[in-house]
Amino acid sequence: MQSLIGTGVALVTPFKKDFSVDVEALKRIVNFQIDNGIDYLVVLGTTAETATLSKQEKELVIQTIVDSNNGRLPLVLGVGSNNTQEVIDELQTRNLSDFTAILSVSPYYNKPTQEGIYQHFKAIAEVSPLPIILYNVPGRTASNMLPSTVIRLANEFKNVVAIKEAAGDIVQAMTLIKNKPKDFLVISGDDMITLPMVLAGGVGVISVIAEGFPKEFSEMVRLGLNKRVDEAYKIHYLLADSIDMIFEQGNPAGIKEIFKSLGLSENTVRLPLVNVNEDLANRLYYFVDRVTNM
Repeated sequence: MQSLIGTGVALVTPFKKDFSVDVEALKRIVNFQIDNGIDYLVVLGTTAETATLSKQEKELVIQTIVDSNNGRLPLVLGVGSNNTQEVIDELQTRNLSDFTAILSVSPYYNKPTQEGIYQHFKAIAEVSPLPIILYNVPGRTASNMLPSTVIRLANEFKNVVAIKEAAGDIVQAMTLIKNKPKDFLVISGDDMITLPMVLAGGVGVISVIAEGFPKEFSEMVRLGLNKRVDEAYKIHYLLADSIDMIFEQGNPAGIKEIFKSLGLSENTVRLPLVNVNEDLANRLYYFVDRVTNM
């Protein structure tokens, strides 16, 4: 799965001020990523506010991204739920021909045991026509998919090819990297520790901040993969404050404020999310202005 090495971005769903999907803004955002060095695009992840999209809106988002991308970059589709059968049904009925892999989050809210998490992904792996990227994000799911569970799945199912590891725990990430099967990919899901994970043996990131600074962040990852440590850390420290800022008042409210500053889209988010406050908006605006004028 060489196409999953490097920098992927979890695309937002831009909304107009009336909260409808802004198709033209989504096209601009896709082209902005491609033009600035991103390696692949992730469709309908958490950052897309997928939980607030209707079935028809999800189809609109998918088709807009597929058409705008026009085969230029690999696409990964988010297909996850805390209802195992729902994931199975989608995988068996959706046309996945435009996608390289699926990204599937560990079940949220239900708080399954490690055996329950294993059985959930076992059932998905047995029917998925595409390679599977596991997604561990305990801050959202209320349960941590332990390295032992991940490695069990990776060893038993050839189509479980990677994990987006977003526990924010570099020791856990290193445990995965140390014990994984040879070709299994450990992908950072935490922007702040992406570079340390890459230097430890990870293959890249599925990022939020890279949407706003695709040229800089993807270059940092490439430098890290080539072990050009000092150059990579120079970019890391340039962008570090913005990583904190975009998550300070929730995702994707922060990154959408950056897109507004860049003139790519409105900053509209759907309830229960709300816009960042004026203080944070101003700080993000000045940060964007400083970086883009360097």
